[in-house]
Amino acid sequence: MRAHHLTLTALAIVAGLSLTACQNGDDGTGQSAPSSPAGAASSGGSSSGASDQGGGTGGAGKSSAGSTGSTGSTGSTGSTGKGSGSTTGSGGSAKAGRCHTDALQITAKDDTISGDPDGTVVVELKNHSGQACTISGYAGVDLKTNSGTVSAKRTGQQATQAVLKSGQSIDFPINYPLNTTGGSGVRITGLLVTPPNETKTVALAWPGAASLPVTDGSGEPVKVGPVGSAGQGG
Repeated sequence: MRAHHLTLTALAIVAGLSLTACQNGDDGTGQSAPSSPAGAASSGGSSSGASDQGGGTGGAGKSSAGSTGSTGSTGSTGSTGKGSGSTTGSGGSAKAGRCHTDALQITAKDDTISGDPDGTVVVELKNHSGQACTISGYAGVDLKTNSGTVSAKRTGQQATQAVLKSGQSIDFPINYPLNTTGGSGVRITGLLVTPPNETKTVALAWPGAASLPVTDGSGEPVKVGPVGSAGQGG
């Protein structure tokens, strides 16, 4: 009986030792298992740290952004394009705008040639705007007289376009009948000139003969040629 009791006791001790060994084995696994997540967390932490703190990878990304920035500085190609655009613009500016009245210095002088049946006054339009401008067509011309205003009629000559650089000038003629009647005629008191395609008029002193012959409308009219036709007759 005692022997049987000792056997049971021995079995209990062995079972206890086996249980303790199993528990120790479980604890070892338990410690080893957390160590694996901890390693993963460490690995993930290093990746997150690189991203958040600008580590080696972040620095490389930054550097890569910098090189992208330098590709962006290929935007300097854009600026080259811009430069070439401004060159084109400056070429485009060679197409001058119309000559406005305020951009023109307008003067008139007598240009009658002895022996001609008509008198001639030449009007000069000089560009003083500081930049080129274009002019074409007929100016409006009115003679102020003691009997009212006499408007010049166009000769019908073909008008051509001219580009006036600053300081350049262009002329046009006014032809009018001379008063050879011996009478006082119609006294001319002034000249009004409106440049082609403009509405602003300039008043000038009349430099030609003092009067026009009195007419019933059947005589020669006052005539104006297109700009650029002075000296070509009319």
